[in-house]
Formats: sequence, structure tokens, C-alpha cells
Amino acid sequence: MRFASYDTEGFYDEMFDGAGRPREHASLLLETLESLSEGQLLRYKLASERLLLQMGITFNVYGDSAGAERIFPFDLVPRIVPAAEWARIERGLKQRIHALNEFIGDIYHGQRILKDGVIPRQVIESAASYRRQCEGLKPPRGVWCHITGTDLVRDRDGVFYVLEDNLRVPSGVSYVLENRAVLKRIFPKVFEGLPVRPVDDYPSRLLETLESLAPSAVQPRVVVLTPGPYNSAYFEHSFLAQQMGVQLVEGRDLVASGGEVFMRTIRGLERVDVIYRRIDDDFLDPRAFRPDSLLGVPGLFEAYKAGRVALANAPGNGVADDKVIYAYVPEMIRYYEGEAPILPNVPTFLCWRDEDRAHVLDNLEKLVVKSANEAGGYGMLVGPHSTRAEREEFAARIRANPRNYIAQPTLALSRVPTIAGGHFEGRHVDLRPYVLYGSDIWVLPGGLTRVALKKGSLVVNSSQGGGSKDTWVLAETTEDGGVDR
Repeated sequence: MRFASYDTEGFYDEMFDGAGRPREHASLLLETLESLSEGQLLRYKLASERLLLQMGITFNVYGDSAGAERIFPFDLVPRIVPAAEWARIERGLKQRIHALNEFIGDIYHGQRILKDGVIPRQVIESAASYRRQCEGLKPPRGVWCHITGTDLVRDRDGVFYVLEDNLRVPSGVSYVLENRAVLKRIFPKVFEGLPVRPVDDYPSRLLETLESLAPSAVQPRVVVLTPGPYNSAYFEHSFLAQQMGVQLVEGRDLVASGGEVFMRTIRGLERVDVIYRRIDDDFLDPRAFRPDSLLGVPGLFEAYKAGRVALANAPGNGVADDKVIYAYVPEMIRYYEGEAPILPNVPTFLCWRDEDRAHVLDNLEKLVVKSANEAGGYGMLVGPHSTRAEREEFAARIRANPRNYIAQPTLALSRVPTIAGGHFEGRHVDLRPYVLYGSDIWVLPGGLTRVALKKGSLVVNSSQGGGSKDTWVLAETTEDGGVDR
């Protein structure tokens, strides 16, 4: 019995319940894993790594002195989400994304939510990602957040909480698709026995979403705008462009002229209708944002404002990415949707509030402190795993710029069995589902399960040594025993 000594250690485990019994939806997978010898398991692991290497699934780490691309670590044991549980997650994400979209549109127009005192005006005006250039802007269909990656965590109580919203240029979906391709080749019989919902239609759904934004309905030309091969997510940019059958371009490949945007080709300039941009606002257009940007396209923002080209995601939507503003999303949902949030936030202390700041400074060893606009696990203090010097440094940062910091309790993230040497141990995970918003809102059935490969670690980011797992969302079964996908 490969799992005879497996210990959940008091955490919520995605495969075993609190008594150590396998969860019903995981029984077939468990039987398959139990049937593997140690040699077979290691051969499968090596086979998956070879497949990933052949596929070129890599990422760059900023600041890495080696400057080399790395294979994104992948663990063979998937996370399984039952149909009923996923249905609730899907409803909650649709509710949340709709409210966030309403909020962004409101902030750049009437600002009703500020006038009604639901969110303090100074919180918005001091947000680093608020773009005054976007005031009065009207994006196609009124949609600001076309592609969102919302990070969820399950705590010890078994409840999923929203950890943060990623609305600017969320990455990682390419790993979802490639992880699935690898696992279907490794465990084909398990897929035959379980009604796992597919994820391979994401590129076509993404293209459909992008095309729905085009100013003209006649064969719109879509491109993916990348900062270039040195970006950490360049593999994903090229992968998605290839999967959608569209051009991958850099800023130098585009030109804005006469209020329109064109792509340079060997046949001359060709008009572009929709740009899926993987470049932050600041670098999009040196005339509108940072004048020193060499990545963007001069005049692009004017063409966008004139309705001659569509951008996804819309400039300015990063105001809802701010971790301080995150704390107000439950109020946004009540305000715009007229209902209670389906997915709760993690309880959050805002350091700009005197009372919250005093509590945070007195309890740094117990809390996770985050800066409002950092990502990738940077700008963060995990209190229980920190040194005295690190806590003193963060205390000084908080006192110097309290608006820039929030704090949250240290969650007991759920775990999934993970290969450690020749056996299985529990490792902490989170989940990033991807949401597309075009003519309607669609949630990819699954998402990127990131795993902290280091024992005891709570940091799952790839840049901090984390890896990933495939996420299996099970389909509903119909009354006649069929599968409703």
C-alpha cells in the first residue's frame, strides 16, 4: 500500500478525508497510483519531464544570474474537483468578475460607488494602477476584464476563499493545457474511467472572445502582443498565438497611423483589429503612458480610444488588481449585484487604517504581509517562516508607506499527494481558474493548480520554486448514467 503511511497532518487533503479514507471521487485515481511500483512511478515522472522538455514548456526567472529558461516543474498526481463543488466555484467567479467589471467602468465614469461611500475615495486616488488617461473610456461591449485569473485557496475548514484577482495580464493557462496533454498520455485508463471535463477548447474560446471585440465584424485580424523572448511568460505568448492561429508580434511590428493600427508584413502594412496584449499599461504606448517605453506602439492608445482597435485586457483595469482594493470586492458585489458574495475573501487587514496597522505590527510573526501591487511571491512576508530581521524590515516598510501593504492570517492551505523521491507526501496547493468575458462570461473547467514543492512551504509561485498539477473537474452525470459536460 503506497499510501499506508500517508499523513494528512491535520490539513484539508484533496484526496483523503480527515480520517484518512480516500474521497469517493479520488478512488479510481488512488487505485491506479497504488498499482504502480516505485520503478514505474519514477519512469512515469521521467517520461512527463521529457514530454515537457520536448514541448518547450519553460519560463524565465527575473534576476536569475544564470539567465536560462527553466522547465516548469510538474507533478503527476492531479487535483480532482467534484462537479457540485465546481458548480459553486463557477457561479462565484461569474458573480465576482461581473461585479469587478462594473466597478472598473464606474470608477472611470460616474464613480457612484465612491460618492455613496462604499469605498473611500483616497483608496482609489492613491492606487498605483489607477490610470487617469482612462477616465471616460468606453471599451467594446463595456468589458474591461476579458481574461482573468482568480487565485483561490482552500483552508482547513474545506472552504474555497479568493486570495487575489489577476486582471491585468494573467499568465499560466498554457500550463493548464500542456499539463492535461501530458497526463492523458501517462494515465489514459483513468481518463476513460472518470468523466473529466476537457480544457482543450480554451484557445478557440479565447479567439472567439477576442474576435467579439473587433470594431468590424468582417474577418477581424487578431494578434498577440508580447514584450519579447526575455519575458518570463514568453512561451505562453507564443503558444497561445500558435493555438489560435494568429500572429505573435512585438511593438516594433506594429504601427499606428491615421487613427488605425497596422502590422508590418512582407506584403506591406495590414490592418489589425484586436490586440491581445501581454504588456502592462505603462509600456503600451509611450505617448500616453511611460515615454521611455520601447515595448509599445506610439499612437496605439489614441486609436483604441477612437474605437479603431480593441485591446484585451482593457487599459486601466489594473485598478481592480490592487490588493487593497481587493479587500472591498465583497462590498462591490453587494453594491452592483445586490446579493451576498458566493466566494468569500480571505480576511484582510489594511495597513492604511490605524487600528489595522497597529494589529499587524504587533502580530507580524503570525501574518502574511503583501505589498499592494507586487506579484510572483515578491514583496511578501510569511510571518511564521520569517526571521526577526525580516519582520523588522517589513515593519519599517509598513510605517513608511502604510497604503502599500495588507496583511492576512496564515492559511492552512489544502494539500494534494505529491511525489517526493519514490513516495507520496502532502504538499500545499492553490488554484487559478481562468475566466473569459466577451459576449458572456465563461469559466474554464479547471485551472492551474500550483503546488509548493518544498515540504512545509506555502509559496506556490514558479519564480519561488513552486510547480504545477493538472486539475480535473468532473462532469455531472445524468439520470440515465451519461455525462453532462
